[in-house]
Amino acid sequence: MRSFISPFAATASLTLAILTSTAAIAQTTAERPVVCEALSAAEPAALIDVCTALIDNAATPESARLDAMITRAAALHNSGQTDKALAEIASVIAKDSSRPRAFRARGEILRQTGRMEAAFEALNQAIRLEPDNATGYANRANAFNNARKYDRAIEDYNEALRLKPDFAQAFSDRGAAWYFKGEYQKAIADYDEALRLEPHRARTYSNRSAAYRKLGRTEKAIEDVTTAIRIDPTQPEFFDNRGLDLAGNSDYARAIADYDEAIKLRPEAKFLTNRGDAYQARKDYDRAIADYDAALKLDPKFQRAYNNRGAAWVKKGDRSRALKDYAEAVRLNPSDSTAAANHKEITQEIERLGSLSYQKNLPSFNCATAKRQVEKAICADASLAQLDRNINDVFLRVIASAESDSRRAALAQTRQQRNFIDKRNSSFGKRGYDLRQAMEDRLDKLNTIARQ
Repeated sequence: MRSFISPFAATASLTLAILTSTAAIAQTTAERPVVCEALSAAEPAALIDVCTALIDNAATPESARLDAMITRAAALHNSGQTDKALAEIASVIAKDSSRPRAFRARGEILRQTGRMEAAFEALNQAIRLEPDNATGYANRANAFNNARKYDRAIEDYNEALRLKPDFAQAFSDRGAAWYFKGEYQKAIADYDEALRLEPHRARTYSNRSAAYRKLGRTEKAIEDVTTAIRIDPTQPEFFDNRGLDLAGNSDYARAIADYDEAIKLRPEAKFLTNRGDAYQARKDYDRAIADYDAALKLDPKFQRAYNNRGAAWVKKGDRSRALKDYAEAVRLNPSDSTAAANHKEITQEIERLGSLSYQKNLPSFNCATAKRQVEKAICADASLAQLDRNINDVFLRVIASAESDSRRAALAQTRQQRNFIDKRNSSFGKRGYDLRQAMEDRLDKLNTIARQ
């Protein structure tokens, strides 16, 4: 039987190396004094204070001051002050443009904030300045991983490991590249080596757990992620990942307990949606819908929650709400074949049951929550409301057809529809704008595309 639950986001979270120490050994920094040093595991606020004291000390040598500024920049970034961090690094580079660590730090911050072109520029410069530094290659490999250029990433990890054969983080991150390529056995081999070198690295256990899950070795996956939780119980992703493993074993009660813990540590749309899926599997549809509602309150564009809430509405017999949720899921992600199939199926079912009459002369949106004047005008005019629904229905058919050819074509059609709605919203009420004519023209254009 086909699953109505969309699987796109129900996957384990993998983590690459970051600026701060990732040894992930559960320990308190209060056990030892905070030192302004690279890859410190100290809390960012404490590290900023210690580094600032060193920087402001007139007796600090210039080279040590610049190193402290780089360390402080990393701490600023990790405390959410990214602009200040980048300004700090720019100041270091202005004083010494041959300092490779400054370029590595800049590249890492840019990578983590998604500015990939600038990140590669900085990381390339770091390697040019210090071609024998393993960390430089590992950092650039992480950027290639983020850019989904996994073969290039593996080449850089290989070079990092040639320069530093005991580089545990490089083994772990190369494992992530193999994982993303679908080479799960190779990923596990790299995670094994990383853990041999550093057996207390919680995230490596969690990542290896994800690879075991892909191979169907659920018990090994649960064992690994449980070890990760024992080492570091502060990471919500670990509980969420174990919840996915337990749900995969149909152990929904324990899965829900783990999702509870993840949500307690940090409420996120994906954790709430995963818990909603577990409730839905237990046929507790009201709790499932409540979780999907909460997920969408946190992230109104979390597409999977719409699709899976639609499935719950179907189980409760509310086809109209299911249809709306599936339509929104398709709009947000035209490449989700599960959502597209669900929308098509519920539409056909409604037609078979002769239940489309309830939609007659209703627009595609909810008039009770309409705020824009143009939407209120559409709701007040039955013919305009029907035009709006016709436009939406034909648009969804066009999207489904375009997706069968290419995702790019589907996205292009989605952009055209958004442009039409944006222009409709901004032009309504202005001199010379005819709402009815604009809607009729849009419907004609969509029908033409649908017939092609």
